[in-house]
Amino acid sequence: MGSQLNEHASAKSYKDAICDMGYIFYKRFSHIYYFIDFVFNISPLGRKQKQYLEIVHGFTKRVIKERKEYREKNKIADDDIDMNEVTYVYSKKKRTAMLDLLIQAEKEGQIDETGIQEEVDTFMFEGHDTTASGLTFCFMLLANHEDAQKKIFEELIEICDDSKRPITLEDLPKLKYLERCIKESLRLYPPVHFISRNLNEKVTLSNYEIPAETFCHVHIYDLHRHPDLYENPNDFDPDRFLPENSVGRHPYAYIPFSAGPRNCIGQKFAMMEMKVAVARVLREFELKPVTRPSDIKLITDLILRNDGPVEVTFVKRLQT
Repeated sequence: MGSQLNEHASAKSYKDAICDMGYIFYKRFSHIYYFIDFVFNISPLGRKQKQYLEIVHGFTKRVIKERKEYREKNKIADDDIDMNEVTYVYSKKKRTAMLDLLIQAEKEGQIDETGIQEEVDTFMFEGHDTTASGLTFCFMLLANHEDAQKKIFEELIEICDDSKRPITLEDLPKLKYLERCIKESLRLYPPVHFISRNLNEKVTLSNYEIPAETFCHVHIYDLHRHPDLYENPNDFDPDRFLPENSVGRHPYAYIPFSAGPRNCIGQKFAMMEMKVAVARVLREFELKPVTRPSDIKLITDLILRNDGPVEVTFVKRLQT
């Protein structure tokens, strides 16, 4: 977005409001009387949601306003941004913030101010909470599987040669084993553990006819641990994602980012982000287990969370 959360005094209030909104969503999902808008809106939960939305929308409005002011102050012209370039860079070879693209699109009449705010809300929420959850469980699993850690470190040394050299975009596709570890972590602990869809047409599943306009939940956590799809489904085994071991697997057997036309728009970025984070940590530290997989007690929320902290010990690697 071109803005750092920690630069804003209200960032903590924003993060807390996002977290509390997840609890409200869960309560509304699980209590049928809250499905009625009027009942929900006059309830204590409805009033709390209104307060949290004011915090969230107020924060994103400030981010948009400050970015527009920054562009004006620094005389960033619209023709500095090439909307057709996949890499989205300034002609002066500076990275273009996504918010700049949205602001330019607004000037061209392709989106309005409300549309910009909705996009910013989506990326600011989905872009930090889900990745944080994914990294938390990934570090926990790697701490409990020393052999996987060792293989990742050896792969990093092989690809980067000098272990102090920063990871580059060109390095990321080469980190095949690291990618398999992250995929296996997302299989066992998908940050978005369920998705919902409204059926547009009648569907038959396992000889049951489900009428159109039915609101359905897809439980990704359970799907990823189904023994008909994965042998020893509760075991951490990154080699499940070797090409030869993936042959014949149903394309929708693994959907940590959903699937189809409504899949996660930030899927590739999220994988890049997790790769860089894990690689950076494992080049500097060995992970030792504190929390074990058997200690995990999941709570009900929009994002997969443990009931309490997930702890890992970081041991500084000896420089050779």
